[in-house]
Amino acid sequence: MLSELRVRNFAIIDDLHVRFHPGFNVLTGETGAGKSIIIDAIELLLGARSSQEMVRAGEDRASIEGIFELSGEIAENIQKRLEEEGLDGEEGLLILAREVRREGRSVARINGRAVSQALLAEIGGRLVDIHGQGQHLSLLRVREHLFLLDRFAGLESQRTRVAELVAALRTVRNELAVLQQNARDIARQIDLLSYQVGEIDAAGLQPGEDEALESERRRLANAETLATQSAAIYALLAEGNPELPSLQDQLGEAIALLARLVRVDPELQSLLEQLEGLGEGLDEVARALNQYGEQIAYDPERLAEVEERLDLIFQLKRKYGDTIEEILAYGEEARSKLELLAQSETRTEHLVAEEDRLLHELGREAAALSQARQQAAGRLAEAIEQELEDLRMGGTRFRVEIGQEPDPQGCFVGEERLAFDSTGIDRVEFLVSANPGEPLRPLVKVASGGETARMMLALKNVLSRADATPTLIFDEIDQGIGGRVGAIVGKKLYDLSASHQVLCVTHLPQIAAYGDHHLAVTKGVEGQRTVTRLQALEGQARIRELAAMAGSASETGWRSAQELLRDVAGYKGQPLENLTAS
Repeated sequence: MLSELRVRNFAIIDDLHVRFHPGFNVLTGETGAGKSIIIDAIELLLGARSSQEMVRAGEDRASIEGIFELSGEIAENIQKRLEEEGLDGEEGLLILAREVRREGRSVARINGRAVSQALLAEIGGRLVDIHGQGQHLSLLRVREHLFLLDRFAGLESQRTRVAELVAALRTVRNELAVLQQNARDIARQIDLLSYQVGEIDAAGLQPGEDEALESERRRLANAETLATQSAAIYALLAEGNPELPSLQDQLGEAIALLARLVRVDPELQSLLEQLEGLGEGLDEVARALNQYGEQIAYDPERLAEVEERLDLIFQLKRKYGDTIEEILAYGEEARSKLELLAQSETRTEHLVAEEDRLLHELGREAAALSQARQQAAGRLAEAIEQELEDLRMGGTRFRVEIGQEPDPQGCFVGEERLAFDSTGIDRVEFLVSANPGEPLRPLVKVASGGETARMMLALKNVLSRADATPTLIFDEIDQGIGGRVGAIVGKKLYDLSASHQVLCVTHLPQIAAYGDHHLAVTKGVEGQRTVTRLQALEGQARIRELAAMAGSASETGWRSAQELLRDVAGYKGQPLENLTAS
């Protein structure tokens, strides 16, 4: 509910701070005092379009701030929406603010954070309905009619089941659309991947093979040099020549000489052992070089094979990876993709069957929901027409129009295929005929004024349990009605305040007397400027205001006001002294 409102420099209001209460709040005052300006300020706070003319003359900016206390489902829904926008706030409390500057710029805030006007309007539309001169009215949004009918009939759980089926169907259709739309692309991908997997498999690559082949290629390409040089080295080590003995011979002679010295000085034994070790190592090197030289052979055919193999590997590296390991990994990944794509045809067949199943199940559930709505529509129309009769609009007819549209892609309902969304197959709209003989017309096209306000009051009374909007404001609801009807309207508003916070601007004492909280709006001159003031009325002050509203400040008017309050106290089941002193 709206608990506090602060208005600064707005129209003729310089600084106004008002506290509203749960239940039925009434605002009264002479014409032009500023009652409707307060409602205009609330509309601006809820996201209405701004204008620089709203700024009080001589001021730079106008500002409106409202504090809302929230609970239950509306609190949960708004908190969730604010979390989506990254707007934190105190639990159960919401602060909206709006500022209009003289140059025309407008700033909207939620919980102190600047937001777009669209978001402010979205949140504000969930908090307050303004009936009468403004357009902040959920009942005039045709989209809301279906939800109101469902709440009236208690069909939310059935609609949730339909929404779940629609969500599942959309998931299937999205995947199916991707598969069908990309069928040609998938075929091309299968061809490409098949070629790549076949090319890599045909190569029969082994990890490290390229390094081994590169080493072999170098040996084959330099076979003559390797053979000649290894033979020359072997000759130096083992064969020698007529002019110079081999290293093995020279080392053997040195070992023999050192052995004779050891017999003279045993301390040289370690050196002898080292020299003998060198001899053994030299023998091993000579034998190895001899074997290596015997194996070296120039083989141009093998060299061509190695170079061809290395070229193949080089080409594969250019396509699939810098190493053989990366090429093999690419091949495995391509093989996995190929298997998945090969299953697309099977997956498509499965999805087509699942789509058909969901369309039939959705059709059954949506048809059952539609039938329940048809049954509830008659009860709703009857209840609203009874309310309108109480409000002296007995000739008014009210109907709930429920229609469907064919769609070749829709769900199966009997022999038809009907369009659907997450709410089902129905398009719901409220129709009204305010005068006998006039055709039924959409509610959104009914003329504004007191007649429309009473119609809204009737709708709100019937749908009060279904309507989640916590605060309802009725501006000038008494236009065109007399005192007798005014008393009925007052009762209806009071009854409505059992489930909503109600604010009502009225000129009729018969309505104002039913208020739980009475606020009087006055206009005066201070410092040669017109200002609007607001005062909470209690006890005698309230009786005086009701008498003045009845057009008489005399003792007769005073007694009439007291009698009116007695009747109201009787209807409410309250003692008169409690009512007048509250």
